[in-house]
Amino acid sequence: MTTEIRPDRGAAAIDVRDLHKQFGDNEVLKGIDFHIDNGQVVCVIGPSGSGKSTLLRCVNMLETPTKGQIFVEGEEITDPDADVDRLRSRIGMVFQQFNLFPHMTVLRNLCIAQEKVKGRSRAEAVEVARRNLAKVGLAERESAYPAHLSGGQQQRVAIARSLSMDPDMMLFDEPTSALDPELVGDVLAVMKDLASEGMTMMVVTHEIGFAREVGDKLVFMDDGVIVEEGDPRQVLANPQHERTQAFLSKVL
Repeated sequence: MTTEIRPDRGAAAIDVRDLHKQFGDNEVLKGIDFHIDNGQVVCVIGPSGSGKSTLLRCVNMLETPTKGQIFVEGEEITDPDADVDRLRSRIGMVFQQFNLFPHMTVLRNLCIAQEKVKGRSRAEAVEVARRNLAKVGLAERESAYPAHLSGGQQQRVAIARSLSMDPDMMLFDEPTSALDPELVGDVLAVMKDLASEGMTMMVVTHEIGFAREVGDKLVFMDDGVIVEEGDPRQVLANPQHERTQAFLSKVL
């Protein structure tokens, strides 16, 4: 019987050191250093192609870094000998696309990974799933199929599915970019609730208002580097770098 290594709560939730990522001749990340403390909400903004999503995908090893180190709660997930699946189980991920199984009900979408990965009984998985559906305001839709839900509802189901795996932290990759504008607010409201409960979150987003209101730290990326970071309200009100100023002048 193996003993589970407990997370080091004194360490940063995520610690990225000199991270590089290359696709062929294209260097997408050019030496990224940053960290996220436990309970912190970090919002990452920047123009398309700046490396934001690649950074997010490297954190849970959906992309393998070319160089550098990433630590998750004190353990190096980039170590060749790391148990990536075990470390990844602490990290919930929500994508632009909802990636729900279309032939399964909402409830079954939330239960299947719990049963297969967490080893939970059907009854326990259902209990956890229903609790998280209630958290995202969709308790009454557990018998629906994804095709019968709006995009915003599907994204809230995807969030509930991630929460059902009991992650220590959540990564969001532009979770509202595929939604009609009137559906964005419901998803952001769920994310705000998670933040208020102390969930550690890394959010790649174009939602500047969310970053200002909810974020503890704002990171502005451009051309594969972090150009500026700091308190969201200060960075948005008084950006120090001309690249940050130019970007914000177009989006604010």
